[in-house]
Amino acid sequence: MRSRLLAVTFEAANPAEPAGFWAGLLGREVVEDDGGVLLPGGDTQLGLRFVRGRAGRLGANRMHLHLTSTDQQHTVATAVRLGARHVDVGQRPEESHVVLADPADHEFCVIEPGNDYLAGCGPLGELTCAGTRQAGLFWSKALGWPLVWDQGEQTAIQSPHGGTKIAWDTWESTPAAPNRQHFELLPTDGNQQAAIDELVSLGATRLDARTGVLADPDGNEFRVRPTARHPAGPECR
Repeated sequence: MRSRLLAVTFEAANPAEPAGFWAGLLGREVVEDDGGVLLPGGDTQLGLRFVRGRAGRLGANRMHLHLTSTDQQHTVATAVRLGARHVDVGQRPEESHVVLADPADHEFCVIEPGNDYLAGCGPLGELTCAGTRQAGLFWSKALGWPLVWDQGEQTAIQSPHGGTKIAWDTWESTPAAPNRQHFELLPTDGNQQAAIDELVSLGATRLDARTGVLADPDGNEFRVRPTARHPAGPECR
């Protein structure tokens, strides 16, 4: 594959605020990065990147994080102390996960201990996305990550090295406005154009050739950077 996943980028009015929150919660360093703030993920954990949001109305959040826990109450209490708040997204009383939002209103879930599906995935167990099976199959091919779940309307992929899973489920329709989160990719050999051409051959659509912005089969934006060189350390591969 010609592309590797560096991070998922989140838009925020004040990027430093959610970046500081997630750095404290996950115990990661904060790195200035290409006009944004990056929390590198290492070899298997997904990187998180925060940038200033675009003007105007943006689409609803179509991605949210699932955190694993050995002590759910302690993890929730720590998140709230750092600036998170409890939110209602329609979760049922019998569901065991806890739904919170970070200081920039990005929802995330703290998963109960002993969850078999996320066993061994690390603290940032999963990024779940509103999307179709077609999108999941596209990203499996684009990143070279095998399918680890493919049943009904739910699809998930994971790096061959393990770590954070990325899943798609049709819990929301295709976005009608720019979404607040997108994937940030690196060309593995430094050749941005070759990486873009490969992604287009797999089903992506070119949106802005100058900045390397494309869309996946569901219409979600993502970006391919112009170089594979990066000072922040290894990407999630």
